[in-house]
Amino acid sequence: MLELSITFPIRVQNGGLFISRGKGRHPGRKLDSWEIIFVEKGTLTLREEEKEFTVNAGETLLLWPQRYHVGSEDFPPDLRFYWLHFDITEGANARQDAKPLALIQHCRTVDPQYLTSLFRQFLTEQEKIERSAALELIVLLILQQMTQAARQEKQGNEAGIALAWKAQQLIRTRFHLAITTSQLAQELHCNADYLGRVYRRVFHLTLTEAIQRQRVRAAEKMLVSHAVSLKEVAVACGFNNVSYFRQIFRRHTGLTPAVWKQRYCKEHINTA
Repeated sequence: MLELSITFPIRVQNGGLFISRGKGRHPGRKLDSWEIIFVEKGTLTLREEEKEFTVNAGETLLLWPQRYHVGSEDFPPDLRFYWLHFDITEGANARQDAKPLALIQHCRTVDPQYLTSLFRQFLTEQEKIERSAALELIVLLILQQMTQAARQEKQGNEAGIALAWKAQQLIRTRFHLAITTSQLAQELHCNADYLGRVYRRVFHLTLTEAIQRQRVRAAEKMLVSHAVSLKEVAVACGFNNVSYFRQIFRRHTGLTPAVWKQRYCKEHINTA
């Protein structure tokens, strides 16, 4: 497990999005840097030294520097994964009271859609001519998401975890409907305040924030994938009017829906 202080400087190298053509496999190599792999779709199978990893959609893998890794199987045709390389600056003075980020090498992420959004932002920043400190900040946010996954694994047997995940599943499948926190609690046969507490402990979001985020993530995909009006996107994603949709979308992404569509209609990819 890597323990990294949030104040401990990192230096980003580069990153990208791999889209498989259904042939070849991950090359064998030993890098000087850390590498994060996040599988968006399909399954990536590779070996680091003597350890085999099968990384499914929604999972991350942290590869250690100076360890040989190589693909164990050919790339499946539906595989898509993000990757990025970073270094940890040696000799830096981290605060003594800083809480470290505890990262499990291979884990399932709590919010894969949010992690996809972070990688997309990283690739956009990377394209800029003038290097920005935003690259390091985005990578720290990615690492923080991986920390949440590690915390989830450690708390797997804690009471209330299963209930929170049931609420999360309902949000993912019913976000487009007029759902409320009270309705979620009624569906799960529990007290609304208790459900809100356990959900926030697990996912670090209120139930309202989670519903809004799920709606915004769905809207992000529709905006770049479909030739539909803003009103159609809003209604399909559970917003009762376009004005409110714009407000919530901007709160979660920092962009208006129109700017988001213009910026992310272009994919940043590498293929093999």
